[in-house]
Amino acid sequence: MATFLLVHGAWHSGRAWDRLVPLLESAGHRVLAPSLTGYGDKSHLLGPEVGLGTHIDDVAGLIEGERLDDVVLVGHSYAGMVISGVAHRVPERIAHLVFLDAMVPEDGEAAVDVLPVTKQLIDVAVDGWRVPPMPEQPPPLGLFGVTDPEDAAWLRSMLSDHPVRCLREPVRLDDPAARTIPRTHIHCVGAEPDGITRRPVPAGERLRELPAGHDCMITMPGELAGLLLEAI
Repeated sequence: MATFLLVHGAWHSGRAWDRLVPLLESAGHRVLAPSLTGYGDKSHLLGPEVGLGTHIDDVAGLIEGERLDDVVLVGHSYAGMVISGVAHRVPERIAHLVFLDAMVPEDGEAAVDVLPVTKQLIDVAVDGWRVPPMPEQPPPLGLFGVTDPEDAAWLRSMLSDHPVRCLREPVRLDDPAARTIPRTHIHCVGAEPDGITRRPVPAGERLRELPAGHDCMITMPGELAGLLLEAI
């Protein structure tokens, strides 16, 4: 039995994984899909002081509080920043890192460094600190790659604003032990928005692709589950 810890991206909540969780559990694994501070059941904690460090604390605290070991740590989108920080906080507890259509930072980088297009989001922040969710676009982009009207409505119901501090705060990656953790990168291909560029996957790290929009856990949960099970 493996332990999967699924970390959602910006604007989303732990509910984004609802279709994936039972598939991993039915294969005999333990699955945790918490909402980060400011989202889902923690949406009342949203504020300008919430940053990347807050979310790293959320996940590292859960791993330590639940005494989790051999964790398959999955980060979607912005959460690539989060799981990178967590891996350097508690490398001995992580068995595998999965970057799901995610940001992959270097030491000292912030989200705006990894994905410069996010600077445009900061420019339109409400009250100087709240970044509204990305607007829905015509297919094939839809709402984070979700084009089915019912699915998009369900997704819309869980979205919250994203604090600017999460995009500007740098991540510290200073524990060499974290570099020994195996990594898988899953890229969603075929419907990439303009301005989104991916860095090359380093040699020796696994790359997989899904013909899906960004929120593949909603649109292709079965196929995603199969790729995640390869990581154990």
